[in-house]
Amino acid sequence: MKQNGLRFGALGAETAHLCIDMQNLVLRRESPWRAEWAERVLPAVQHIAGHVPGRTIFTRFMPPTSAADMPGAWQRYYQHWENLTRAQVNPDLLELVPPLQAFVPPAIVLDKPVYSPFSGHRLREFLTARKVTTLVISGAETDVCVLATALGAVDLGFRVILAIDAICSSSDQTHDALVQFYRARLSIQVELASAEEIIDSWRC
Repeated sequence: MKQNGLRFGALGAETAHLCIDMQNLVLRRESPWRAEWAERVLPAVQHIAGHVPGRTIFTRFMPPTSAADMPGAWQRYYQHWENLTRAQVNPDLLELVPPLQAFVPPAIVLDKPVYSPFSGHRLREFLTARKVTTLVISGAETDVCVLATALGAVDLGFRVILAIDAICSSSDQTHDALVQFYRARLSIQVELASAEEIIDSWRC
């Protein structure tokens, strides 16, 4: 079976673009969560969002005000990253990168407190109301929030397409490992395609 491309057909009105956490947190040099690839993949993300701004959902990863506001192991996580809690972080780092802000509206922004945007009911209800059955996923990071999003979408039965040149990580090693994981273990449920192929196939 072919491992890359839109193996299960063209895209249409049942499709939405879910762009994960393309915030200043991953782009700015002063951010401890900077992913150098984010700047490199941004044009591909813009290309997809510009094709379907009204069917694009941007997520933002929103830290708690303090570690004590989160349950269990998240407290340890934010004790380590205390400088990125909302009590201390520069609020501008939490915003979408400026080129993507231009698409809102008609694109919408969904804030999330954990890796997966499917952790609550809001996103699923939004997609169900709009009869979305296929998700094109872009954003950051391949091996954390993009991974959680893709697995959450698979569990819910969505057709999942990863825009392979529009996702990024701060780690080349784990990015490459996850791409191989999708090809080797989730080939029936996850397709890998370039932004150009996605746009060429997507009739809105």
